[in-house]
Amino acid sequence: MFGTVYDFIVSLLATPLGFIMKWCYSFLHDYGLSIVLFTLISKIIILPVGIWVHKNAIKIVEIQPAINRIKAKFYGDKERIGEETNALYKKQKYNPFASLLPLVIQVVLLLGVVAVIYAPLDYIFDVPDDVIVQLEDRAAELTGADRDANSIQITAINAMRDNPDAFSDIAKTDEGKAAVLNASKLKLDFLGFDLSATPSKFLASDFAANYYMLLSPLLAGLSAWFLCFVQNKSNVLQAEQGKFNKIGTAIFSVGLSLFLGFFVPAGIALYWIASNLIAILQLLILNAVIPPKKYVDYPELEASREELRAIETLDADRAKDPKSKENKKREKADYKRFFSIANKHLVFYSEKSGFYKYFENIIEALLKNTSVTIHYVTNDPDDAIFGKAEENPRIKAYYIGPKKIITFMMKMDAEIVVMTTPDLEKYYIKRSYVKKDVEYIYTFHGPTSTTMCVREGAYDHFDTIFLVGPHQEEEIRETEAMYNLPAKTLVPVGFGLIDNLIEMYGKMEKTEKDKKQILLAPSWQEDNILEYCLDPLMEGLIGKGNRVILRPHPEFVKRFPQKMEAIIAKYKDADGDNLIIETDFSSNRTIWESDLLITDWSGIAYEFSYATKKPSLFINTPMKVLNPAYERYSKPATEVSWKEQVGVSVDTDKLDTIPEVVKELLENPEKYEAQITEALQRNIYNVGSSGTAGAKYIFSQIMKRQQAQKDSKKK
Repeated sequence: MFGTVYDFIVSLLATPLGFIMKWCYSFLHDYGLSIVLFTLISKIIILPVGIWVHKNAIKIVEIQPAINRIKAKFYGDKERIGEETNALYKKQKYNPFASLLPLVIQVVLLLGVVAVIYAPLDYIFDVPDDVIVQLEDRAAELTGADRDANSIQITAINAMRDNPDAFSDIAKTDEGKAAVLNASKLKLDFLGFDLSATPSKFLASDFAANYYMLLSPLLAGLSAWFLCFVQNKSNVLQAEQGKFNKIGTAIFSVGLSLFLGFFVPAGIALYWIASNLIAILQLLILNAVIPPKKYVDYPELEASREELRAIETLDADRAKDPKSKENKKREKADYKRFFSIANKHLVFYSEKSGFYKYFENIIEALLKNTSVTIHYVTNDPDDAIFGKAEENPRIKAYYIGPKKIITFMMKMDAEIVVMTTPDLEKYYIKRSYVKKDVEYIYTFHGPTSTTMCVREGAYDHFDTIFLVGPHQEEEIRETEAMYNLPAKTLVPVGFGLIDNLIEMYGKMEKTEKDKKQILLAPSWQEDNILEYCLDPLMEGLIGKGNRVILRPHPEFVKRFPQKMEAIIAKYKDADGDNLIIETDFSSNRTIWESDLLITDWSGIAYEFSYATKKPSLFINTPMKVLNPAYERYSKPATEVSWKEQVGVSVDTDKLDTIPEVVKELLENPEKYEAQITEALQRNIYNVGSSGTAGAKYIFSQIMKRQQAQKDSKKK
């Protein structure tokens, strides 16, 4: 049954293809060239499909940013991702199966082509069926070939050409005579290849004599590889695929081509080679006529990839944790516990344990002065908040990993959410879909600007900003005017971390030192001091009568261990009393005991100077700029303008002046103490009471919402 259906389909395909092949042969009188022309004509016939597929490929790449953001938004929720993606496909009128169409058509055409090439008596010479049967029977008798083999007509044609007298009785009829005559004229030779020959058979019978037949599969495979190479560079869809998909496609295509070239007659391999080469030409022409760059926003595409990559990295890091299974169960229980609690007024969200210090003063003030319960959600299973929750029943701590946090935040049902993670709504952290009136409050983890070292629009989707100082208020209001954004609630709060550092330093026992101590504490950003100018800077510091402590950023040590080892090895012979390289970060005492801090763009300078009232020296390595639009603002970013308020800055081409600059800074402590104290009061709100200011606003908002709910029930 299956064979009958298959034969019917092949016959249906071969009839029109045979007509085209017959015309090509009658026009060129060369079998090999006829196959090439036949391939070209078939490509022209299906060109409308090729154009549609090309446009469809452009469409999927055009909407890929939206797809990436769907994957980021609903990361981990495969069902929701599928629903949202299908909805996008329908809206954009994109057919996800279109990319398979060329391959399907190619395979279907191949079935018909194989039939045409195997049966030239049927499709080129229109020999009657009864005559074909006679010719095939005679060929089988003469050569011993299998009568039922697909190639029996090719065998018959070769036999008629080599020994026409053996077919003289069949040639007595007009149809037989015409068949024998046409067969004798059919040249199956093309560029030295017998197009009727199947390489596997010839090589098996006599490899030494027929080794040249290996060229048939090799050329077929080479043409397939060349097509894949061009597609990887020029096909709008394939160029955007990952390395694994490109390699997989190439392996499949080359493998199929080698198979065709080895196990089928060389004529079919010639068709495949011609088809691949013409496909390359078609792709280049379509790219010129319908250029993908006209429709695809490539910068936006890369930005969306970065968003998705960030989430995938978080998830990959989480999976490496040996406690991954245990944490997954814990996460599931905490997720359920959080949403089982009704009337949650206040939630703090933290990415890792180290972020608690940015919330600490506000939380402590709330616990001390109100009865509010603190719901604290963290991505870190080892967050110190869990220990605090055991000590205080009014702190409810929950572990929700980076993957689960996406859907968790979308289902948020609290009144107020406080977070120090920027880019709300722009990346994987979204506003609640469940409760539209959640108030999102952003609190900074640094006292500097809102314009240069964060991405454009990082704070656009927050309702309320807890300001560190007046400079941030000016910048945010200017941003709102610049981008026509609704006005946010801006609350002058201050910076709790600086409050705590000032208090800590005030309580710390001060000891006299035999030498002035200089702390070199660079950032870990690209082009930091360690990578950009360490050697000339060290020349100006070592051996000048001071103790120098090099304290690299922990992230630099973690990410670039080989670089750190090289630095340690290079300076191992320096006098231990003059240079100490500190990679044990368990204590911060050396920071606060130092008389001068040297850094590049690290925020540690302001923490150090504001807490100790001692100066900082900034080395002007290349700036870290996340928002190129920072230059549009009326005032320079505080990362630049504040340097001279807490110390001085030196350009990298003037490092030879370091000894004199360091000497001046160390010899004038009173001058810089007064200067830094004045800068602190001018630049930072509520020094010493930031926690109270933040807690007061939060509590007033909770009270307002409760009163509004009571008033609503009365109505």
